[in-house]
Amino acid sequence: MKKHNFYAGPSILSEYTIKHTADAILNFANTGLSVLEVSHRSKEFQAVIDEAQALVKELLNVPDGYSVLFLGGGASLQFCMVPMNILSGKAAYLETGTWAVNAIKEARLFGDVEVVGSSKDSNFSYIPKGFTVPDDVDYFHYTSNNTIFGTEVRVDPDVNVPMVCDMSSDIFSRPIDVSKYNIIYAGAQKNLAPAGVTLVIVKDECLGKVERAIPTMLDYRTHIKKGSMFNTPPVLPIYSALMTLRYYKERGGVAEMEKIDLKKAGLLYDAIDSSKMFEGTVSDPADRSIMNVCFVMTPEFKELEKEFVDFCGTRGIVGIKGHRSVGGFRASLYNALPIESVEVLIDAMRDFEKAH
Repeated sequence: MKKHNFYAGPSILSEYTIKHTADAILNFANTGLSVLEVSHRSKEFQAVIDEAQALVKELLNVPDGYSVLFLGGGASLQFCMVPMNILSGKAAYLETGTWAVNAIKEARLFGDVEVVGSSKDSNFSYIPKGFTVPDDVDYFHYTSNNTIFGTEVRVDPDVNVPMVCDMSSDIFSRPIDVSKYNIIYAGAQKNLAPAGVTLVIVKDECLGKVERAIPTMLDYRTHIKKGSMFNTPPVLPIYSALMTLRYYKERGGVAEMEKIDLKKAGLLYDAIDSSKMFEGTVSDPADRSIMNVCFVMTPEFKELEKEFVDFCGTRGIVGIKGHRSVGGFRASLYNALPIESVEVLIDAMRDFEKAH
């Protein structure tokens, strides 16, 4: 039975990425060695890093003066690494979910943090509006896509200060004006590669301005100077990332990926909105994530939620159960998910509703 993978992360990868990564595990770049065992100092792997950095810059139109890094530690390490490197006095943060809360907690270890907007009062079911970012902060930080709660900021905000963004779960799903940002970071395990590497895009001139001492491994300048190879990098996820970046380029780039993602999300949201059994957890369409669609059963059918998850399993649908913070269901529609899988899920929803 064909599987339809809706897991939120680690999540679906394209067949292109999986096949080419598998080939490299057996024989990397015709070296007769596996990518798992080849030296990261070899010219063959240096070519991987070089091409991956170049493709990130090409696909996201990264301006001159920015460095592309491949680091360890996940986005969670960036929660402290960002303020450690660029927070001198005060920063502004938008509180829109679990990962934003965690980022705020870490930033407060290094300076003052002003939470300029929060949707905590409604279990993070919307994106705050009408907030003001003070002009005297070092940066404004937000999480573009909230995987647990199904909300997303799909347009680069207009503020008077440099921005920092955690784009872990929606990077490469829309064009970005990178020039508005000091730092963009993203854990790879959703739209890029297997878990184990974190993509960081950093504006070079924003570094070196804090007075605190920064440990060598946590200083962005260390990794810029050494080309992401100060210590042994996670070679397999980086190679997989390169394959995904090639795949995106072959498919027409980020703008083309956005068109497909909008179509997939539109089909699923239409099915939810027209249903008498299912309802979305994010009421404002402008706030709805196109990466993570969260929905529940209406109160009269609530007791059937587990039965629906089991029913989905009979159709090859996996990873559909919602996060415990929200309940119900979550369908993650990352770039690699084919539209066919969305159609299979919609058919399952309609058939289950007819049966009950």
